[in-house]
Amino acid sequence: MKLPAGCQPVTGDALDSASFQDQVSGADAWVHLIGVPRPNPSKAAEFRTVDLASVQAAAQAAQAGGIAHFVYVSVAQPAPVMKAYVAVRAECENAIRAAGLNATFVRPWYVLGPGHWWPLALLPFYKLAEIVPFTRETAQRLGLVTRSQMTAALAWAVNHPCQGIRILSVREIRTCPENM
Repeated sequence: MKLPAGCQPVTGDALDSASFQDQVSGADAWVHLIGVPRPNPSKAAEFRTVDLASVQAAAQAAQAGGIAHFVYVSVAQPAPVMKAYVAVRAECENAIRAAGLNATFVRPWYVLGPGHWWPLALLPFYKLAEIVPFTRETAQRLGLVTRSQMTAALAWAVNHPCQGIRILSVREIRTCPENM
């Protein structure tokens, strides 16, 4: 596993905070990247048993361990599709809030990268929707971001902890200082 300097991997069962809680105590930041791969509507039950359960365990460990800043990859909200996925991600955000953690919620809609390029075919429709006043806000909220933009936004969030809750939407992910 290749990690940046200063990062330390933690092993444990992502659904059981007791399996990793002692290893994270006092850390500066927590970046939560656990979730069901290739989400689609047929995986609604998995979103609850993996995504939600892992956030609940992580929030418990972060709270008990005095983690200064929790970074969570959520999803753009609201959205007209993937309702179960969006609902669980919102529930995850609420669990982090309820734990009283300082947190950044990074809210992409779709991340382009290796094996995930097909939405590029939708770019002309996005551009058109961004011009039309009554679809502009939705098109911008549900815009596409690249893997490098996401990586930069996550690094920025870790390097710029917040007090309270901060949300990085698609617009902020794209314009993050590390992406300039």
